[in-house]
Amino acid sequence: MSNTRTVWGRGLSTIASDGTVLDAWFAEVGLDEPDAAAEAPAWGAATGPDDRRAVVVEPVELTIDLDAPVGSTVDAYLRLHALSHLLVRPNGLSLDGIFGHLPTVAWTNAGPMLPTDAARLRPWLQRHGIQVQGLDKFPRLTDYVQPQGVRIADPSRVRLGAHLSPGTTVMHEGFVNFNAGTLGASMVEGRISQGVIVGDGSDIGGGASIMGTLSGGGSHRISIGARSLLGANAGVGISLGDDCVVEAGLYVTGGTKVVLADAAPAPDGGRQTVKASELSGADGILFRRNSLSGAVEAVRRTGVGVTLNEALHA
Repeated sequence: MSNTRTVWGRGLSTIASDGTVLDAWFAEVGLDEPDAAAEAPAWGAATGPDDRRAVVVEPVELTIDLDAPVGSTVDAYLRLHALSHLLVRPNGLSLDGIFGHLPTVAWTNAGPMLPTDAARLRPWLQRHGIQVQGLDKFPRLTDYVQPQGVRIADPSRVRLGAHLSPGTTVMHEGFVNFNAGTLGASMVEGRISQGVIVGDGSDIGGGASIMGTLSGGGSHRISIGARSLLGANAGVGISLGDDCVVEAGLYVTGGTKVVLADAAPAPDGGRQTVKASELSGADGILFRRNSLSGAVEAVRRTGVGVTLNEALHA
């Protein structure tokens, strides 16, 4: 019996004038193997050349091994679609080599094109009302997938490959990277970095930041548990368990020295102090800064960490 995990997709791929594969959009995505008897979509006028952008749109169909490294641009896009269609969770598939297979693209309101072609064809693009909206390897989520039961105030701040569960609200200043997202109804007004998972009922406050692994070179995959609150302009470089609170403006990294405010005194009579990494993933903790001493403190708490507005996230 094979242990290979696969995902398949049928859709359209955009190819530039020099042969560069710019993207792939999958109208149909599923796990395992497609139904061999099912008819392929009839794309009609959706395929063929688009001289305005110097591209050709062609049908594409493939099946990939989720645990194998990324093998092509189309392969990369199918993995991103699998994440955004909630077929796999963040960190639940291989993304090894993905940056090498994603070209930098000029994203326009008419679709992708090469940046050099966008510069060369500027007068004709303007005549057709085509505007360049960004230069990046990753497109906006909503240009490819419209997640069900989700609100996204500013689509430019959520990348394809974001995993957003029903009930999630991403406000105007919220940001969700690829291979990151929510496992339930959550409020996102801060930054969810690559590799980060936020549990059901949690609130990422305005301007808050969750440390990812792309820039810092770390290997720890940070997660936020259920019903936890990351206060406005706060941040974490450790995981939070369920029902935790980080007070507004406090950034807790793995090396932060934390006083166990309600613990028994240390053998020398002083207050017990640990690195924040020793509390990573623990449930029911309030992280705060003592307003008199400036020390970061951890206090055990009981009850629910935060309760979201049910009407807002319905």
